Amino acid sequence: MNTLEENLASRSNNGCELCASASTLSIYTLPPSSDVNVEDSIYVCQDCLSQLNKQAPLDESHWSCLLTSMWSEHTPVKITAWRMLQRLRNETWAADALDMLYLDDEQLAWARATGDHENDSSVQFHMDSNGQRLSDGDTIVLVKTLDVKGTSFSARAGTVVKNIRLVSDNVEQVEGKIENQQIVILTKYTRKG
Repeated sequence: MNTLEENLASRSNNGCELCASASTLSIYTLPPSSDVNVEDSIYVCQDCLSQLNKQAPLDESHWSCLLTSMWSEHTPVKITAWRMLQRLRNETWAADALDMLYLDDEQLAWARATGDHENDSSVQFHMDSNGQRLSDGDTIVLVKTLDVKGTSFSARAGTVVKNIRLVSDNVEQVEGKIENQQIVILTKYTRKG
């Protein structure tokens, strides 16, 4: 019995189903599905995967590959192409491709299920005062003395905060512990340590 990865590798001829790259391929399961199977998954390269997951800025030139992959006979590939074209819809070529791409009612409902098509192509990241990207678990240093609301102390400039957590719905905030208090810190007052 073949594994899912073997089935996807065979279906894709060992290349990314979106851009045809053969380097560092992995399985991408289309949201909102949680079933990891051939009908809900595609085989993609690391470049495509990081942009699909909004872990990297959208590179418009990379996605010209959709002009070919949008014609795939495999529904999850067509749906992913539609979603990415929606994110790129301000590009003339992407808008033209969307006009040509046909999805039946069931496919279109699946493609719209995440609501991602309503967003633009911008991807925002948590950045420190120097423009360095912050990640969960990073260590930061305060660049300004901050009054900590609800407490009687101030967090002084130069204070090191270890193992931060990114606030998921606000790219201007991180959480960290100072003097055993879990607080929210504005990223503009931090630098990566």
